[in-house]
Amino acid sequence: MTVLIAGGGIGGLTLALSLHQIGVRARVFESVPELRPLGVGINVLPHAVRELIELGLHDVLDAAAVRTKELAYFSKHGKPIWSEPRGIEAGYKWPQFSIHRGTLQQILLDAAIERLGRENILTSHHLSGWAETENGVRAEFIDKATGKSKGHHDGALLIAADGIHSAVREKLYPNEGPPIWNGRILWRGITDSDAFLSGRTMIMAGHEILKFVCYPISKQADGAGKFRINWVAERHMPPTYQWRREDYNRTAKLEEFLPWFKDWKFDWLDVPGLIENCPHAYEYPLVDRDPIPQWTFGRVTLMGDAAHPMYPIGSNGASQAILDARVITREILEKGTTNVALSAYEAERRPATTDLVMLNRRNGPEQVMQMVEERAPNGYNVVTDVLSLQELEDIAANYKRVAGFQVEGLNAKPPIVQIMREAPRASAG
Repeated sequence: MTVLIAGGGIGGLTLALSLHQIGVRARVFESVPELRPLGVGINVLPHAVRELIELGLHDVLDAAAVRTKELAYFSKHGKPIWSEPRGIEAGYKWPQFSIHRGTLQQILLDAAIERLGRENILTSHHLSGWAETENGVRAEFIDKATGKSKGHHDGALLIAADGIHSAVREKLYPNEGPPIWNGRILWRGITDSDAFLSGRTMIMAGHEILKFVCYPISKQADGAGKFRINWVAERHMPPTYQWRREDYNRTAKLEEFLPWFKDWKFDWLDVPGLIENCPHAYEYPLVDRDPIPQWTFGRVTLMGDAAHPMYPIGSNGASQAILDARVITREILEKGTTNVALSAYEAERRPATTDLVMLNRRNGPEQVMQMVEERAPNGYNVVTDVLSLQELEDIAANYKRVAGFQVEGLNAKPPIVQIMREAPRASAG
């Protein structure tokens, strides 16, 4: 039987492609009337890039993305704190990619349409409910814009890949409430600008209260010699700040946050210039949800942001959704389209992502910037005057361990999905 996937984002499309790879039928249902390449830049870490390469997407990804060379941390004065190589330069067998989120989703969508058929990617289908049947699950859908029924679809399993505002999670946990805001606001945009540092560097500057992140997402300069630079400005707002809680993604007003960065003109990067020259910037609250004790309920389970929404720290949101998809696929390959497969997936992924959600709440590897700010708010000559090399190395190593992308360990691991010659077993109860 078919696996029903609610949500056509990065996680849902990766799952559909993965199931197709092992010979299991999948059908994707998306609430919006048209899947379009929206959003800003993201990073995909080597352990997740490996899985996309296993799906045969290396060439198209490599053509569209920037191979991230290094990650560098700086103080609010633009002084270096710590840098480390990333991707191939760090010794991984697979690159780290910086790419526009919409471009990545379009790559996955194009592949899904080609391999699964357009008839298995259904838009204007918002999941309104489901019920288990004797041999699977029956899902009901509506057109969210009109409220009209779109009928039902039967499948062996229902996988919720429908994001932080998951309709499935809301029904499973009706008293959970909205995502949790921690007092921080993100302003995000893409600006055509000059290359900086290595030309493939991802930088983070500032500290816990005020931070700026940017990296290139285009490989070639345009006619004016400019590259597409993805940037994120972040501010931890005072307790008296009244966030517009009804707005999760609104057009940003530059005058509301540019003044905080007006002096951040470094000899290697003009931060206020990037902000001022951005044609379209957007505001997002920094939100996540508390980990929940159970993802799988019979033949239904959660994945990606529906299961473990986390702060966008350490470039892990999309990467973890991709890993979810591959582990689900591996378990279905071994155990068939059964609730046993879903339970095995949860047993592996829920503890790992819970640890990551909690670590990201403590700022992950970015805590080095706050430590420097607390110890030397007025600046320093060299970072080792205020922070030992051992402290820096320990923080970076611990995050790689929790997130599951230590170099030697990842390089030595077999693929998550190991294609076997025999067909997957038939659905069981």
